Amino acid sequence: MQRPDAPRRGRPGFADLFAALPVAALVIGPDDRIAHANALAEQTLNLSERLMIGQPLTAILPPPEGRETHDGFGFAVYDVEIATARGVRMRVDFIEAQIADHPGWRVVTLHNAASSRRLGRASEQSAGARAAVGAAAMLAHEIRNPLSGIRGAAQLLGDNELTRLITTEVDRIAGLIDRMQEFGDTRPLPLMAENIYPLLTHARNLALAGFGRGVRIEERYDPSLPPALVNRDALTQIVINLLKNAREAVAAERTPSITITTAYRHGITRSGGPDGRRVPLPIEICVLDNGPGAPPDIAEHLFDPFVSGKPEGQGLGLSLVDKLVRDMGGLVQYAREGEPPCTVLRLLLPRAAT
Repeated sequence: MQRPDAPRRGRPGFADLFAALPVAALVIGPDDRIAHANALAEQTLNLSERLMIGQPLTAILPPPEGRETHDGFGFAVYDVEIATARGVRMRVDFIEAQIADHPGWRVVTLHNAASSRRLGRASEQSAGARAAVGAAAMLAHEIRNPLSGIRGAAQLLGDNELTRLITTEVDRIAGLIDRMQEFGDTRPLPLMAENIYPLLTHARNLALAGFGRGVRIEERYDPSLPPALVNRDALTQIVINLLKNAREAVAAERTPSITITTAYRHGITRSGGPDGRRVPLPIEICVLDNGPGAPPDIAEHLFDPFVSGKPEGQGLGLSLVDKLVRDMGGLVQYAREGEPPCTVLRLLLPRAAT
């Protein structure tokens, strides 16, 4: 891959943009040798770009375990300890991605694992998240009584599809409230092998019948996705929360767009397994919208409690999403991707054992 021509009319060129990236980045050629390294990569690895160019990646930065078996379309390992060729040990998120339109070329980025909340969220529950859980538990008692009234009123309306939807949802929320009241203990969330598609369909139907009425919610699913190891009520609640956020984000768009996608991703792992082993997270669920995205000043803190980009927002929704996803052993990520850019909330979940 050749560098683009020098900048014209004052525009920054490749070298300027690459050097200014706020993350350590290496460009790797088809021969698995380093072609470029930015300034932050030089600082992180304590080597100059001149000394790294032409060297095999493994000679400078031995990649994490599992990279040699990935499918070639991308590889990511979060919160992993690696050692440089000079013996410096560091804890990072190691992410490798293909470069579009340049077969065989990749970019490797190293993110400080302690500060990459937006990508990993792999640390233990923060004090702020515990405070949010405590607040939710206090609200649970106040919510329970109105729920029983809603269920009773729905039953009086007769037996039809809408009333069955209402009563099913009320029962699910009641179950979640029971769980909220137990969030103070350390018991693990019950997980089972689940086909995620009925859960996604239920969440989508709830959205279309309520807050998402009038907006098309498209589905782009991988039909061959295997069962995931999840808690069905928690996953349903997570997807509903993400769809609600997406609906609010596109409220001012002339042609609002919300999409749910699924995919199987090789090479995505996180720490936390027995004996410190890496846990694969191949089940991907994304909720995309064409809204403006989070304000830049809070984008890296979206999953912290009481942080919200909405004037009326309380900042609890995404912190609880983060809590529930981590209770299932997964990760949740926020990103702006594509052209034109769209907002992506990505869930990465473990596959059920077969």
